[in-house]
Amino acid sequence: MFLTTMISSFLLPLAANAAIDNTQSVPQYTHVERNTLVPAGAVRYAPSIFPDRIVLVPAADAATAQGVSWRTDASVAHAVAEIAPALATPGLHYQSLAVQGKTMALSTSNGDAHHHHVTFSDLEPDTLYAYRVRGGSAQEGDAPAQVAWSEWFQFRTPTAEFSPYTAVYFGDAQNAVKSHFSRVIREAFRSAPEAMIMVHAGDLVNSRYGEHDDEWGEWFDAGGWLHGMVNQFAAPGNHEYIEHESGPRTIVPQWAAHFGVPKNGPEPLQSSVYYTDFQGVRYIALDSMQALQSEEYAILQADWLREVLRNNPNQWTIVSHHHPMFSVSLGRDNPPLRQHWQPIYEEFGVDLVLQGHDHTYGRGQNITEGTSGQLSAQGPMYVVSVAGPKMYLVTEQAEQQMQATAEELQLFQTLHFTANTLRYQARTVTGELFDAFDLSRDENGNVTVVDRGIDEASPLFMHRCTNPNKPRETRCWNGTEVIQP
Repeated sequence: MFLTTMISSFLLPLAANAAIDNTQSVPQYTHVERNTLVPAGAVRYAPSIFPDRIVLVPAADAATAQGVSWRTDASVAHAVAEIAPALATPGLHYQSLAVQGKTMALSTSNGDAHHHHVTFSDLEPDTLYAYRVRGGSAQEGDAPAQVAWSEWFQFRTPTAEFSPYTAVYFGDAQNAVKSHFSRVIREAFRSAPEAMIMVHAGDLVNSRYGEHDDEWGEWFDAGGWLHGMVNQFAAPGNHEYIEHESGPRTIVPQWAAHFGVPKNGPEPLQSSVYYTDFQGVRYIALDSMQALQSEEYAILQADWLREVLRNNPNQWTIVSHHHPMFSVSLGRDNPPLRQHWQPIYEEFGVDLVLQGHDHTYGRGQNITEGTSGQLSAQGPMYVVSVAGPKMYLVTEQAEQQMQATAEELQLFQTLHFTANTLRYQARTVTGELFDAFDLSRDENGNVTVVDRGIDEASPLFMHRCTNPNKPRETRCWNGTEVIQP
């Protein structure tokens, strides 16, 4: 009792003083365009001997192989990782196998780094493995050098044949990534902790005018250890491409450094166009930026895609690319994608197309009619979503033609696969169900849509921009004014 009274009498004056001090020192925020939480002149994401940016990247046959990438400083010359069957005991190092991989050098504003990639091969399907990656070494006096290993992570390989499981899909993170995307990816994991793979539809960061390594540091910071335990399947967006005064845009060097994807795409696009077979689902990443700036590359990807779909034994097929086949936001349209890619989706029965870029939400089922792209009840389901804070406005055409649209909602999507049903749910960052549907396949392979969207009485239905100070007529938020000084 005496202790409680003493603590209370001590804290009350502090609380009162703190209230007075806070009242007197409340900052008056002004509009400042910032894209990271790193103050100007500060160094937050310098490489070191300690491994960071650790990310699982699926192999072509995910049931028997697994890729992992990570970063160190330039003192670490070789890529080395260890893998072992996951045990319930701490003796993993007695069971582990050392595997060597490839290393590439990359110099950025954060310093000289080496990016490493290892592929674990000859794995058993549906098996839990533990792994760690090697960093640099340090020595003090005459003591033996000690190696800075990462912590032990673990992952389960997919089954060799189809088995039900859950995936997660994100639209653009892009701006203020650590500040605002962090809670999206973390809430997604809280909502679907059993998820085995996360799909990113481009514009993970905002690096359109340079390498901006702090943005990549924030993307890895936002997901943290999730990236090292859940496979990340990413397609590049236009903001993964650097603009130049002349000539076409070029992909940022961090893309290949961070994502050691299986090299099963068409040359010279093997770092950004690829596929993986993951527990009875074929995921295909296309590079829509390259397709839109070069018809040659649009056709190259179309020819490759046709063969990938023609030889596809999987139960479900998911395609992801950044620019939408059918735009949702004002002033946007991508006819070359409808001309070169959509007929192939129709021919080979792609189930779902996951997209970003428009910083709005829209989903609808579409079929080609020339390049106008009129909606109908045939063809794949197309979805556009956004995870970060940059928000645009929905067109009247999208409102009229799509089954669901929204502005200003930060969202994540879960995909639950069973043998005959793909159950899709879009949820807000605060966990509310916003949109849902089922794709149901009958014994003849025909797919029907069961719409499970939210009731029109919900405050989330057709949600529209609430920002009273829109930065442009076509935008609800820029996404760079949401970090205050």
